[in-house]
Amino acid sequence: MKSLIFLFIVLTLPLGARASEEGQRVLSLAEAISRARSCSVDAEVAAAELRSAYWAFRSYRADLLPELSLSATIPSYRQLYSPYMNDRGEYSFVANDYLQMNGELKLTQNIWLTGGSLSVSTSLDFMRQLSSERYNRYMSVPVALTLNQPLFGVNNVRWNRRIEPVRFREAKAAFMSATEDVAVSAIGYYFALLLARENFEIARQNLENAQKLHEVAKEKREMGQISRNDLMQMELNELEARSQLTTCESAVRNASFQLSAFLDLEDAELEPEIPASLPPVEISFEKAYEKALENNRFAPSQLRRQLEADYAVASAKGDMRRINIFAQIGFTGTGSGIGGAYSPLHDNRVVEVGFEIPLVDWGKRRGKVKVAESNRKLVESRLRQEAQSFRQDLFVLVERFANQRGQLELALRSDEIASARYLANVETYMIGRLSTLDLNDSRTTKDEARRQYINELYYYWLYYYQLRSLTLWDFATDAPISTDFAGIIK
Repeated sequence: MKSLIFLFIVLTLPLGARASEEGQRVLSLAEAISRARSCSVDAEVAAAELRSAYWAFRSYRADLLPELSLSATIPSYRQLYSPYMNDRGEYSFVANDYLQMNGELKLTQNIWLTGGSLSVSTSLDFMRQLSSERYNRYMSVPVALTLNQPLFGVNNVRWNRRIEPVRFREAKAAFMSATEDVAVSAIGYYFALLLARENFEIARQNLENAQKLHEVAKEKREMGQISRNDLMQMELNELEARSQLTTCESAVRNASFQLSAFLDLEDAELEPEIPASLPPVEISFEKAYEKALENNRFAPSQLRRQLEADYAVASAKGDMRRINIFAQIGFTGTGSGIGGAYSPLHDNRVVEVGFEIPLVDWGKRRGKVKVAESNRKLVESRLRQEAQSFRQDLFVLVERFANQRGQLELALRSDEIASARYLANVETYMIGRLSTLDLNDSRTTKDEARRQYINELYYYWLYYYQLRSLTLWDFATDAPISTDFAGIIK
């Protein structure tokens, strides 16, 4: 009898580290998070969004710099009839057959302060008449200085200088948060597989125990120590354990496939490890809130949306009246040869002032201003509401994380006690001092305690990485989370 009891104690010891079966890949939580950040589809999407935001920012920066452009037509040939009116007012059609070429080199700079543009250009036009009287003509503009300046309208350059840097800062913070969200997803898949494997190990252990207890029950029944009802209960326990093992085996394959697909590991049967250590951190709400305002995309997002609402109001007010100044000064020359087109030169001046002021528009433009102002008030109200929700959600998350270590310690102690209690009940049952129902109850309690411990461990890591995602701060090293933006963008 003592040997039999010892055998049962060995069979029902708490589940510990097991050697990896052949063909399985042992994977730690840190390895899963690292691979998810570099190989998962979610990480690739986040990197693509960052690159898109970077090139949009580069385009904005390019608008602030001088632009050199070359435009040309080489050649343009036309043979057509054009209407012609003589000095008596009579119309006729005359044939026109000519070849034309032109080119212009222009340097343009946007004026940040006023929102206009200033350009310097040089151009040359050539025309060859191909009809009965053939001749060549050249016209040159060696240098021309052109100013195009809208008045009272919105200064798009100034507003872009305020909005676009904030938008790019928001994009970088969003990418950092996205990488931490990838880690959160990896933790979910990892612990789903870990729990599935724990359930499988529990089911396998329970089946072994049920088989052995069934054999012992048969011997006891032959000796008249237990009733036929208890024997049938043991047989039912074995059948139930077999069914549960099949279900758990399928769940393991499904969870392993999901984690492998997320980590881009083809045909890999993964065996997760229970994290051996926890980050020794204490997180206060004040520090978490401070780092979130410094690093999270929330603050630049709110600033950008406020600026965009202000820009919409300014644009609507600017559209109420439009006045534009166009001025050009320079030199020009014409001749039958290239030399004659540059000597002598003549002054070339153009000054143009245009305006558009609505006299009767039935309040359409004023209505657009009111709509923009109402939308701005709506945005401001939503921003205040989101700020309150953000602060409240962060407070709740910090509190959950602070309580989770205690919950985890309780779950670990419960797991140890439930395992020890089950071992003791097995011994008591073997000597006939415990009923089958009590033994089954202690086994169920043991299994639930083990599952609860895995769940509490999952929530600990989940809350920790959610806090990292919101604050972009590594509380383990007390340093900001950083990444190689240059390497990702290129």
